[in-house]
Amino acid sequence: MTPMTPLLHIRGLNAWYGPSQALHGVNLRIDAGEVLALVGRNGSGRSTLARAIMGLVQCEGELRLAGRSLAGLRTFEIARLGIGYVPEHRDVFAGLSVGENLELGVAPRRRESRAGQPARFTVDDAYTLFPVLRERKRTRAGVLSGGEQQMLALARALLGDPDLLVVDEPGEGLASAVMQQVAQCLRVLRERGMAMLLIEQRLVIARDLASRVAVMGHGEIVFDGELNAFQQRTDVMREWLGVG
Repeated sequence: MTPMTPLLHIRGLNAWYGPSQALHGVNLRIDAGEVLALVGRNGSGRSTLARAIMGLVQCEGELRLAGRSLAGLRTFEIARLGIGYVPEHRDVFAGLSVGENLELGVAPRRRESRAGQPARFTVDDAYTLFPVLRERKRTRAGVLSGGEQQMLALARALLGDPDLLVVDEPGEGLASAVMQQVAQCLRVLRERGMAMLLIEQRLVIARDLASRVAVMGHGEIVFDGELNAFQQRTDVMREWLGVG
């Protein structure tokens, strides 16, 4: 039986910031509809991996989306192929309203693989999933709370009609109650079949949302396995996450 082509396939990926190497031969795969939690200490290379996927850092190695190479593509081209990216610092357009931010996220055209098919996520869907955004529709994004900005960044990424959502530290700087609201939105997306690479330090969130966990250390993947297997590996948690 021929193995199914992974949605995202990373093999032998190296990345640099100038002369400093940040990723060392990373191998990883995410299947359609799968939620993979990528955990590790600060400086382990998790955010660099997200940026490498989006073509934002110098890298070499194999990066494929549904079998198509991403090598040499610019960030907007990668997004149009089907990857939505929510960076750690959200990067909303502070001077524009919530509604204007959302309109900017709408995919300008259907990708070849989805020609003639309706968008899976619309502005109305964004307002249904994140009701606070409807209330703030005419509010400048720069005056939103951290949690509201995170919801706006998620919704804007989804309006690009992605097959894979890369979310970097969705809980960064958020109070626990607000993070729970964001986590609930991510659960809804998981139930809709959205594949996600979830970069998150809080193990409780990773355990709640992910079916598989990968651990990064010193720019390498040091563990990759099902959630149940990860929960048994107290040695990995202790050495690479400082837990237990």
